[in-house]
Amino acid sequence: MIHRCPWPGEDPLYVDYHDTEWGVPERDDEALFAKLILDGFQAGLSWITILRKREAFLEAFDGFNPETLARYGEADIARLLGNAGIIRSRAKIEASIGNAKAYLALRERGQGFSDYLWGFVDGEPVQNRFSTMKEVPAETPVSQAMSKALKKEGFKFCGPVIVYAFMQATGLVNDHLVSCHRHEEVKNLSRS
Repeated sequence: MIHRCPWPGEDPLYVDYHDTEWGVPERDDEALFAKLILDGFQAGLSWITILRKREAFLEAFDGFNPETLARYGEADIARLLGNAGIIRSRAKIEASIGNAKAYLALRERGQGFSDYLWGFVDGEPVQNRFSTMKEVPAETPVSQAMSKALKKEGFKFCGPVIVYAFMQATGLVNDHLVSCHRHEEVKNLSRS
């Protein structure tokens, strides 16, 4: 029998996400940017809601391409607000556009997004060893520092709780429980 973290339950989409994506170290600038945007849309919602709409988000937002997204105007916002396949929040849509501009400003200063984010964990995933979900924090001093820094750069919908969920999802921290079959697998991925 496979032991996994309890949070995906029996939902096949959630189980697949847990078993193949969650916690895998991501180092691609644009993939990290897209994930941060999706985590921002999660604010106040469950991740499975976003996961079920992820393909619609990617299509509606031109794959979260920062150059394209940064040029979105009022017509694009209206188009997105009319799209029932995504979360239709003006604040979150406008934040996504602003986040693309902040991402591009970082890049123009010669700062890669991946290097910027991974710098908060000295370039290597934090390997936690939690036995129960109760031990897993909602935020940490590192997520607080990253949140503060991102906000200073002009990013929005990136509070410390959102940022910690982002860090878990993108492998900056390995929060698979030690009893989970993915804990050691993800730990080994961080070495390659």
